[in-house]
Amino acid sequence: MSNTISDLHSRLLRLSKPITEILRRTQYTPSSEVSTKDILFTLLPNNEEEDSQALIKNLALACAILSSSRCSTHELLSWIPESLCVEAESVFNEISKDCFSDFSEKVDGLVIELLPIVLPELKDGIKESSIGKNIDEEDVLRPPVGYAVLAAHQLRWFVTQVEKSKLVKFCNLVVPCALTALDHWSPVVKGQGMISLVHLAKNVSSGDLSLYGEVVLDACCQNIASEDEIWIHVVELSVLLVTKLQQDNPRSPWYEKIMNEMLGHLERQPRNKERRIAWLRFIEPLLNALGLFLLAHFRRIFPLFFQWMHSNDAETVLLVLERLETIVKLTWIRNSPVIPRLVEELVSLYKESSMRKERDEIRPLILRILILLRECKSLQFESAWSQFQEDPNLSTVSEYIRTSSS
Repeated sequence: MSNTISDLHSRLLRLSKPITEILRRTQYTPSSEVSTKDILFTLLPNNEEEDSQALIKNLALACAILSSSRCSTHELLSWIPESLCVEAESVFNEISKDCFSDFSEKVDGLVIELLPIVLPELKDGIKESSIGKNIDEEDVLRPPVGYAVLAAHQLRWFVTQVEKSKLVKFCNLVVPCALTALDHWSPVVKGQGMISLVHLAKNVSSGDLSLYGEVVLDACCQNIASEDEIWIHVVELSVLLVTKLQQDNPRSPWYEKIMNEMLGHLERQPRNKERRIAWLRFIEPLLNALGLFLLAHFRRIFPLFFQWMHSNDAETVLLVLERLETIVKLTWIRNSPVIPRLVEELVSLYKESSMRKERDEIRPLILRILILLRECKSLQFESAWSQFQEDPNLSTVSEYIRTSSS
């Protein structure tokens, strides 16, 4: 860096002054043992000179906390006003341009310099309040969980700032830190670790992750029993990782293990709208990867689908129909006894949809599935459909199916 420590210190003081002033004016009453406001004040530059690296690192950690509040409702962050977020992001941009001009004024230049320093510290901060498997909890005085919550948010912020082309260099730092978050007992900490791993998995190749494959997939399985608030993250992460790491091997036990774990939790809470929507939204790549091997899961998938098809919320119904169409295309419902029941449920939904405002979206999907069933299982379909042929409310449907299939 071209600046002297004194010049740098003065510059950082000037840049962070608006943050300090807004922070002082912001009302905040800590609701736990951890005061986010006090922590921020300790991280912001003060009149005492420090090592230049420590100055920048601490200010970056403060900016990470402030910026993370945009996407968090946790009490430790929800009090932070938008003005502080904006100011923090502006300051981070400025110090990035000042100190790392070689990175073409991109924010991730500074992040890349700091990752090897901050991630091990954040990992330790998260681990300190976790519950060790072989330690008597009563004999150990652990820091309040709030420190781990803030560290997990900082972890997620730092990881998600790095662009695709550069993230691969930091797998060996990101994965252990994120796995430590997933191993924590707090759902909030787990969730931030999951978001970090999702970003990593989306931006590096399967080869780059292969070294950690078994470990991260096991962590996914262990966390499928997560609380409602982070179910969406564990589903997205599990599907993303298993399809990326086991892509050409539908016989992999990881596919069966992850699918069975998810189906088990859905069976226990079939009426949980948030869980079923999250699963239906993200499961498509796993269905495509399994292909014909989905037949082994029919006895568990279809009872859920038959129940969800008649849900009050349109999003569930449309997602079920979309996933159902995928399954029929992939498997052609080979040697399956579900066809009569499936035809019956589709007909019932078709009639029900006349009273729904989304009927123009629901009905075309039903018709496409019925046509697929007729094409792949002509005799079984005709047998199942025969009971509806005389129904005057379905005459146009019968004609449409015959015309489309001819």
